[in-house]
Amino acid sequence: MARQTTLTGKETFFDDNEIIVSKTNLKGHIVYCNDVFLKVSGFTEKEVVGQPHSLIRHPEMPRAVFKLLWDTVQSGKEIFAYVNNRTKTGNNYWVLAHVTPSRNGANQIIGYHSNRRVPDRTILTRQIIPLYEMLLREEKKHSNAKAGMAASYEILTKKLEESGMEYDEFIATLQAA
Repeated sequence: MARQTTLTGKETFFDDNEIIVSKTNLKGHIVYCNDVFLKVSGFTEKEVVGQPHSLIRHPEMPRAVFKLLWDTVQSGKEIFAYVNNRTKTGNNYWVLAHVTPSRNGANQIIGYHSNRRVPDRTILTRQIIPLYEMLLREEKKHSNAKAGMAASYEILTKKLEESGMEYDEFIATLQAA
């Protein structure tokens, strides 16, 4: 499926009481999404099921954060992360995602489950967006995307080491102050 590349610069919002839900297989292809996912993203179920979850990846989302997210869930741990997604029409929408591995009866990881809520706008504006902009600037300094992600990831992990926390702990300690 062709991905929307034109960005509108407009933000889409959803209600505080709504939860966006999706499930993927081990390769990150969507196997389930709820009505809120479809409403906010602007896609139909037929357009997303079977497609890579990166279909909604916004280009202003640092690749380093996705690397951290995937490394965490593939290791069997859950993670909370702020994510900037893209709608079918090119708008963006921010979420606070809780991503967990899905397991079978033998405790083997068989896919991933994500619940996304409306993020705290103050934390987003004061802390997450500036952090992500810094990571993106680093990524864009490199002509090779992998090198850019590695450099950005190094900045992110150093920041976490300095705080003495893992990413989801770091996210949980952010205050709207």
